[in-house]
Amino acid sequence: MPVSVSTPSCVVTEQDRKWFLIDASGLVLGRLAVVVADILRGKHKPIFTRHNDCGDHVVIVNAEKVFLTGKKRQDKVYYRHSGYPGGLKQRTANQVLTGRFPERVIESAIEGMIPAGPLGRKVMKKLRIYAGESHPHSAQKLEVLDIASMNVKNAERGLA
Repeated sequence: MPVSVSTPSCVVTEQDRKWFLIDASGLVLGRLAVVVADILRGKHKPIFTRHNDCGDHVVIVNAEKVFLTGKKRQDKVYYRHSGYPGGLKQRTANQVLTGRFPERVIESAIEGMIPAGPLGRKVMKKLRIYAGESHPHSAQKLEVLDIASMNVKNAERGLA
């Protein structure tokens, strides 16, 4: 009689979630977003289950120092609407990064890589982004994740 082998599945109550710290200064925005989205979803774990939240927490610092390749800093446009006729507003990536909430550029890039719906909203709650160097999560025993050393293309190479 054949032996049945069960596929390991992520049980949310049995999760041990890690905390990762990422310094975004000089990192390319899209490449940073891909790595963070995978960690938030839990795709880096062998027990990844697509319908459960089995990812880890991520803290990103220095959000205003993220690097955009090419002319994206001037040409990339973020739209929002006030809800009234003629209420379409637009801002370039440079305006957002030099403005009051520069972390919204990273948040928008990561949110586009997370599935929409209740699971995506739950996953995004594990992401914390800070414009500067300081953060209030020192008690969580953060593991520093060096994305720049994973691939040469992940960090700014003086092409700007």
